[in-house]
Amino acid sequence: MQINSLKLEISQLQADMCSAFTDPTRILILYVLHETPRNVTELANLIGIPQPTASRHLKVLRDHGLVQTTRTGTTITYSLVDERLIQSLEILRVVLHDTLTLKANMMLEPNP
Repeated sequence: MQINSLKLEISQLQADMCSAFTDPTRILILYVLHETPRNVTELANLIGIPQPTASRHLKVLRDHGLVQTTRTGTTITYSLVDERLIQSLEILRVVLHDTLTLKANMMLEPNP
């Protein structure tokens, strides 16, 4: 019984982390931060969103443990906690590509 409880707890933690990926803007932020750490104004300008919106998304990412902050004077710079986050997003993109390719090929196949 204890093993199932542990598996359920770990699965819940995974689901909580994955919930941060449910917004495309947050995924874009992660990719931009993969390039180099940035402050909220830089992120907002690069992605083309208002600064308050960028701040809200960064809070979600920070609350889920995906980004970390570094303060230099009055500037707060955001960076990825772990570069493997991008690897996991890339794996998802490959799965999505393969799934879309399979569906497209199925539509092209003649019906018997």
